[in-house]
Amino acid sequence: MFKNMIVYRIAPGWQADLVQVEEALAKAPFMECGATQEKSLGWVPPRGEQHGALAESVGGHWILRFMVESKVLPGSVLNRRVKEKAARIEQETGRKPGKKESKELKDEAKLDLLPMAFTKQGSMWVWIDTASRLLVLDTSAQGRADEVVTLLVESLPGLSVSLIHTATSPQAAMSHWLATQEPPVGFTVDRECELKSADEAKAVVRYARHPLDIEEVQAHIAAGKLPTKLALTWDDRVSFMLTEGLQIKKVSFLDTVFEGTKADDGGFDTDVAIATGELVKLIPDLIEALGGEAESGVASAAQAMAAGAPVPQSAPSSAPSAPARKAAGGGMVTGPKEAPVDTDPESAPF
Repeated sequence: MFKNMIVYRIAPGWQADLVQVEEALAKAPFMECGATQEKSLGWVPPRGEQHGALAESVGGHWILRFMVESKVLPGSVLNRRVKEKAARIEQETGRKPGKKESKELKDEAKLDLLPMAFTKQGSMWVWIDTASRLLVLDTSAQGRADEVVTLLVESLPGLSVSLIHTATSPQAAMSHWLATQEPPVGFTVDRECELKSADEAKAVVRYARHPLDIEEVQAHIAAGKLPTKLALTWDDRVSFMLTEGLQIKKVSFLDTVFEGTKADDGGFDTDVAIATGELVKLIPDLIEALGGEAESGVASAAQAMAAGAPVPQSAPSSAPSAPARKAAGGGMVTGPKEAPVDTDPESAPF
């Protein structure tokens, strides 16, 4: 659970209880792909129990599970079917299909093949910590994270989130830690990193299972190579890989975390309690090690509320699209003020 993390800050002022979240998620349940449906996504019970709750609370931490299913249709198979259709038309009419007709043939071929295509499924843990105002997604792919965040803000009225940004960029901080061999308090540098040059050559140097407190690494940093990944351990309890984009990968809980637990202590509640109990302390320590949280739309709202000033509300239409957020390097994602109209799952926009 939570092997990779992309972390968002929830804007102050969002109020919801578990019952409201459950009702909202129930409007977008996961359903397997139909015969000619390429992709399906939605929410499934986190405990894996059929017809179970879609939102679980363990120690005050809300856990959700997002599921995606897609049809696997190799391009070579699709192209062969299109060529067969085009050859049949040429044989019957004596003419080759034009560009528009070729596109239509491709759509027809896809509809022919989708019912026979294999499917693949993938799921993602979603953790909402209302006390710390954190939304944590168990993924390292920003595209998949955008998909889930969009679904959440459309489903949960008033929800606004923003990717966490720190005063010091992870890349600058990692460069400093490697160059000075002085990691932040509470952290140690492990034996894996990736360095990439900023010039046109884009030269890459990778170290795996290799000590990093050597002159060679410092020389690469001095020559202008910048770290894109660095393995760290926090408090001798959690090891992980920090990336230049503030993604947390390869999360591993060390033996000290499990001291005092019995061999048969397991199951959903125990796994959630252990993971959230450690990560809710690691995340703020990591933010602090990176100079603290930089002011953003969410941070400004928090300061305004602390000062007793009114917090401006973003209109639903002002929420940037996922590509716009990526181009702008992040930003606030704002949900609607009212719950969206319920739609038939087969025709839902998500």
